[in-house]
Formats: sequence, structure tokens, C-alpha cells
Amino acid sequence: MRKILHIDMDAFYASVEQRDFPELRGQPVIVGGRPESRGVVAACSYEARAFGVHSAMPSSQAVKLCKNAVFMPPRFDAYRAASQGIHEVFKRFTAMIEPLSLDEAYLDVTESALTHGSATEVAALIKQQIKDEVDLTASAGVSYNKFLAKIASDMDKPDGIYVIRPEVAEAFIEQLEIRKFYGVGKVTEKKMHALGIFTGADLKQLSEVELQTEFGSSGAYYYRVARGIDDRPVKAFSKRKSIGKETTFDGNIVNKAVIWQTLLGIAERLEAVLDDKKMLARTITLKIKYSDFELNTRSKTDANGFISKQQMTAALPELLRKTEVGRRPIRLIGVILANLYQIDEMPDKKSNNPVQEHPQLGLF
Repeated sequence: MRKILHIDMDAFYASVEQRDFPELRGQPVIVGGRPESRGVVAACSYEARAFGVHSAMPSSQAVKLCKNAVFMPPRFDAYRAASQGIHEVFKRFTAMIEPLSLDEAYLDVTESALTHGSATEVAALIKQQIKDEVDLTASAGVSYNKFLAKIASDMDKPDGIYVIRPEVAEAFIEQLEIRKFYGVGKVTEKKMHALGIFTGADLKQLSEVELQTEFGSSGAYYYRVARGIDDRPVKAFSKRKSIGKETTFDGNIVNKAVIWQTLLGIAERLEAVLDDKKMLARTITLKIKYSDFELNTRSKTDANGFISKQQMTAALPELLRKTEVGRRPIRLIGVILANLYQIDEMPDKKSNNPVQEHPQLGLF
């Protein structure tokens, strides 16, 4: 039986800011654009979350909820450096590491647990070494598969360890709210509620055929995880076909400035992933979901490739003009980078000409 960890850093971007600037500790910190510049929240500290602030929220709304919030611009170099330190800790315990982003990863510690006594003890050691060496806290989920480990890491935040053992897994899943199932987004949750599915126990009442009829290829996945079955291995080395980031808005959005600020934040996050993986993308795709849930994509391929935020945002207006964004309300916007390849040394292809961060409304 595998022993899988999911390590998830606590409020990562905001925690790095509080670490590097001690005067921010205990303060409601928001990483992102300022309200007066029509910015968007990229991340926030737990102190800010207590006021209802969350990522992808317009900064103007965030400051109304939390008048004492301290706004900090993103510093992706600092976040990447912290992530590298965290991964150095991981490597001491296993080579089976599957990063999901700068601040979270799956670890297969089946062999390491034999040396250290248990997977829970490995998780505790990893958390302590991250705290000692990187001065950040992490939460850990421990279980026998990836599905349960990821859910577990969110059960005792911040700075916690939560274990889901095989003998309690079935009962745990049955009482779990369906929105907490990894892979169930807002649209799927709404559809499941319409079918009378509110918990794992409800999900188990449907056959695999019924679930596939309602949810297509995802139906087989829902059928299996409802029973605690997830055979996916931790993939230490895998060829990525694409990298994507997206934001789902709380309501329908038409405001072009808010949409553009959201895209700037997405581009910064993608730049961080490309830099961390030492990869370059030749194709950029804009993903739009309108208020009626119609999904559209628009793509562009460039032989020179995309590495930087500036290169991505230079391409996006052309794609935006091919959509109804700004005229028709949208619920979701995202960017997908594809046609990826690994490069030995990151070439300096970042533009010396900064792209407008607050374009005129006529830009798209």
C-alpha cells in the first residue's frame, strides 16, 4: 500500500511577505494590485481571509471588507526562491515528487516511511525542516492515495497534519461534502445538487454507468473516488503537454479593467511556472466562459515562443478582440500555454518595452 503526502504551503505568497517584512506579521496582507489601480487579489493572509477576502476578488471589494488591509505587489522571484528551498527539503525524503505549483506537491514516501517509522512522522519532519530552513509553515495530508491526501491537507490548516487511514476512509468519504471532492468545481457541484448528490454517501448511490451518463469520462473517476479508490501514481518525471491558470469570478464580469488585471495576474503566475520548470511555450490560448456557460477559446502560435508576462500580455489583446469580452458578461477567464519544450538555459527573451498594465478600453 502506498504512503502518499500532499504538502500545501499556508497562504504562500502572503506568508513570504510576512516572513520578509516582519512588521507585516499579524496584519491582513493582500498580495496583488491596489484598489486605485483596479487591481485583483492574487493571494491573501489568513488575517485578511477572516474578513472574507479571497483570491481573484477585485481589490476595491477587498478593501471594503478589510479597511486595514496592507497591499503588497507580487514578488515572484522571492516565491520561486522559497519554493526551491522547500523542494530541497522534499528531496531528502524521496525522489518521487510531483509538483502541482510553487506551493504544493505530492510525495510518495512509501520507502522513506520504512526508515522513519511512518508516513505521518515523515510529514512532521518535512514540516519542521521547512519551518527551520525556509521559515514558512506547511500543512500536510497523509493517506494511501493522492485523492485522499489532497483532501486531508486542507482539513487542518494552517500548520497542521491530517491523516486518513484505510480503515476510516470509507466513513470519511461518505460524510464529505461534495464540494470538497477534488475535481468537483462550482458547475459540477450545482449539477450534482440538482441530482440530489450532496455528500460522498449520496454519490455512492449512483452506478458507474449513471455517473458516466451524467458526467461523461469524469463519471468513472467519481465512482472510484467515492469508494476511496485512486490508483494514480505520483509522477516524478512527466512530460507536460500544457500549463494553464484560470480565475472563476464570484459574479458575472463585464468590466474590461478588472478582466485585464485578472489576466495580468494569471500571466505572472504562468511566468513563474515556466521559469521554475525552465520551459518555453510556443502556443498561447485564451479561455473564456460566458455567463450562460458557453466556453470559447482563441489561440496564437509564435515561433519565438512565450516565456515572460510581457510576451503573454502582448499577445492577449489580439485574442480578446476575437471574443465578446467586455460586451458580454463572463464567469471565467484563463490562459493556457501549450506546445511546450524544455530548454537547458533560460534565454533572455523578456521584452524591454513594458506592456500597459492599465490599457485604454479600446485595447480590446
